[in-house]
Amino acid sequence: MAKETKDYSKYFDFSDAKVISEDENGKKIRIRGREINILSEPNHRQEKQRGKESINVLYENAVPEELKHLGKGKKYIVYTYGCQMNEHDTETIKGLLEQMGYSATEERKEADLILLNTCAIRENAEDKVFGELGHLKHLKTEKPDMLLGVCGCMSQEEGVVNRILQKHGFVDMIFGTHNIHRLPHLIKEALFSKEMVVEVWSKEGDIIENLPKKREGMRAWVNIMYGCDKFCTYCIVPFTRGKERSRRPEDVIAEVRDLARQGFKEITLLGQNVNAYGKDFADIQYGFGDLMDDINKIDIPRIRFTTSHPRDFDDRLIEALAKRGNLVEHIHLPVQSGNSAVLKKMSRKYSREQYLELVGKIKQAIPDVVLTTDIIVGFPGETDEQFEDTLSLVREVGFDSAYTFIYSPREGTPAAVMEDNVPMEVKKQRLQRLNDTIAEYSRDANEKLRGQIVEVLVEGESKNNDKVLAGRTRTNKLVHFTGTPDLIGTFVHVKITDVMTWYIKGEMVAEPVAVES
Repeated sequence: MAKETKDYSKYFDFSDAKVISEDENGKKIRIRGREINILSEPNHRQEKQRGKESINVLYENAVPEELKHLGKGKKYIVYTYGCQMNEHDTETIKGLLEQMGYSATEERKEADLILLNTCAIRENAEDKVFGELGHLKHLKTEKPDMLLGVCGCMSQEEGVVNRILQKHGFVDMIFGTHNIHRLPHLIKEALFSKEMVVEVWSKEGDIIENLPKKREGMRAWVNIMYGCDKFCTYCIVPFTRGKERSRRPEDVIAEVRDLARQGFKEITLLGQNVNAYGKDFADIQYGFGDLMDDINKIDIPRIRFTTSHPRDFDDRLIEALAKRGNLVEHIHLPVQSGNSAVLKKMSRKYSREQYLELVGKIKQAIPDVVLTTDIIVGFPGETDEQFEDTLSLVREVGFDSAYTFIYSPREGTPAAVMEDNVPMEVKKQRLQRLNDTIAEYSRDANEKLRGQIVEVLVEGESKNNDKVLAGRTRTNKLVHFTGTPDLIGTFVHVKITDVMTWYIKGEMVAEPVAVES
């Protein structure tokens, strides 16, 4: 049975809402007894626009002195949904909260502030958040002074914000992806006014540097750019994250150097489309390949990046990655489909042939590269033959692993109005066949490592056995081996003895001695 489409119209019925006041700072409305202070709200039409106005870089202090003790003696929890970008935003949110005096807790009943940092990519992510809000309603009833906020990509959607206003009046704050730095002010507003505060900027603001971050572990994420201008027809990200805008190279390099000084072992450079980095600079010619070359000179063991778009993967970048050093031999290169007609319908702006040509160039420059990808099955109109093209591309490239998804429409995207005419049963069968093919190639790739010695960054104990440690190779393969907890956070060498589909097992060995030829 086809899934019924959500009727968002019922969330736009504000006949019972009363406007109390309105001025240049926003408007105040009352819905079902709750007063709501709307400083700004999402506007889908504005989110589509790509203006020519310049983006400023600001280095101000995000937490003013008078707000530094607002959270003293109070505790917070942030729940994060979605991609690494959201995880990284959460590090910033935690950094801001701790500068305000808040401290972290994992116990809900202790929390004075709970934030849900949300994802809008797929409908099930959205459903999870509304389910969570249902659970939190009881806690809010028991503890009315607790602040409850919804932020992240879902907050950038008009339908979502209106649904919260109508159905979840116990929420205290809604803010989006462009104004995280405003969090201290929004908390103050919500605390003192006792009203729900809504501030979602539809247009991206300036780039705010110097925001505090609370990082944990031995791996760190570094945003190098924000937003996306690709407008793939299935994707909501260009609306929720705004236009592409790159951080200045000197700011990125200073942050990476600082992380190296702090002892981080691995850094992942983040962007919705990292290899478009620098294309928006008007005053300098400096792209992602140049940035990778400069970061290659910094003393940090491993540098990764995600996620890249095949259309922006140029020869300069391949040349930089081929120098290796701290630049790892793993590239995540989302293809989405192996059929040119489907790719065109998705507005990916490359063909099957162009993708395979790029893969050929990468493999020539980095012969032992490990490629991983994203693939959507059951896109509107996808035929059996077109799906077979995806399977044949997977075999031709030989991906080591892939994130695979059944297509689900997102409100507000061009694909959402296309006829979704592939039956769910067919979508599920295609996904199963695709996953079986990927698993076969993953296992074959792992089999080639049997007997080899690999460098592993030890991340922690295995979930199922505390005598077994887990870590990752340069090519991001998960390795299990016997060892002691004092090795966590260090590099060890492991000889591969056993191979599974999604991870490999081995025994720790002494560091191999380099033999001069």
